[in-house]
Amino acid sequence: MSDSLSATADAELVGIVPAERTDAAWPAVFALAMGVFALVSAEFLPASVLTSIAADLSISVGAAGQTVTVTSLVGVAAAIFTPILTSRFDRRLVLWTLLSLLAVSSLVTAMANGFTMLLAARFLLGIALGGFWSMAPALTLRLVPAQSVPRALALISAGVSAAFIGGGPLGAYLDALIGWRMVFGLSAGLAGVALLALLVTMPALPPQTAPRLGTLGVLLSRPSIRLMLISVLVIISGQFTGFTYIRPFLEHAPQLGVAAITVVLLGYGLGNVIGNFAGGAVAGRGVKLAIVSFALAIGLLALVMIQFGASPIVAGIAVAFWGFAFGFAPVGFQTWMVRVAADHAESASGLVTAAFLVAIASGAVLGGLLVNHVGGLGPIGYMAVATLAGALLVLVAGKEPPRP
Repeated sequence: MSDSLSATADAELVGIVPAERTDAAWPAVFALAMGVFALVSAEFLPASVLTSIAADLSISVGAAGQTVTVTSLVGVAAAIFTPILTSRFDRRLVLWTLLSLLAVSSLVTAMANGFTMLLAARFLLGIALGGFWSMAPALTLRLVPAQSVPRALALISAGVSAAFIGGGPLGAYLDALIGWRMVFGLSAGLAGVALLALLVTMPALPPQTAPRLGTLGVLLSRPSIRLMLISVLVIISGQFTGFTYIRPFLEHAPQLGVAAITVVLLGYGLGNVIGNFAGGAVAGRGVKLAIVSFALAIGLLALVMIQFGASPIVAGIAVAFWGFAFGFAPVGFQTWMVRVAADHAESASGLVTAAFLVAIASGAVLGGLLVNHVGGLGPIGYMAVATLAGALLVLVAGKEPPRP
């Protein structure tokens, strides 16, 4: 039985009756994008202030990078279980609670007096990140009519793209200007603004279904979902092995200073924003095309960085195109998920989020080992291998998901 037929059968089995809106709650969609921006900025701030955190807390750069690992590992559990444990609550109440946790996490991070306190703060962020991310794409389906879903998902993904500016070049610049602790204090303020936007704009979203653990088995029985999750694990682990340790690479290969690193990371972030909307257009033509093209591009750019990255100009251009290519990823994978699992959108979104976070965590762990024992080129080398392997996997085994 095809995925589309089994999806219909599963929906009938659990009594799901999708309710399509006839109007679009765009302010609420923008508020969701703001929440995503605040969360992802906080998640990846360590990448731009890594050496400052390590020096201030007297820990190694590799150890500081594990703050990303802790966030991701906790986020995995939160992504899977938040839709299940909160199934009886209005979804907007859950979103408000998760953004409040983000604010607390950033404040505790700013006040951290040691590695243990820093990890505890990032633990709270993991709960907020995994829970919010697991629900945002699925709730988007309830905020706009079916024909507006691709545009709405692109706006949510734009929150991720903008976060690469907020958590990258802006974070590095503000670190040099006011210190990494104040940077996380500003992150708490950003969480408060996003929370206020959700309080004002989000309509009531009573639970429509009761996700349960058995739903995960139903989803994992679909070949297209299994392939999607494997491709996420392979490609995204490579992406974030490189991105988490991009600052050490830029400091040691082209030997850039803080100002130059800020400019390069700004190029990555701007490229990512443009790539997000370009990725939406490409995904509209074909999800498989979008995923294969961005993974292949990142792998080739990693090889360029390894071979010619000692040149500041080459490194800067390669990083900007890297950001552009990765802009395809969120909207590509979200579109894939929506097409093969619209009947269990929250649970499917949780699985994809969990796969992303496992990949990010494994990338941070492996990248920490590589940067400590091989140097700044080690994480970039793994990124090349993983993304090229993922592109080949989707190209050979992937099938274009059916359109709604």
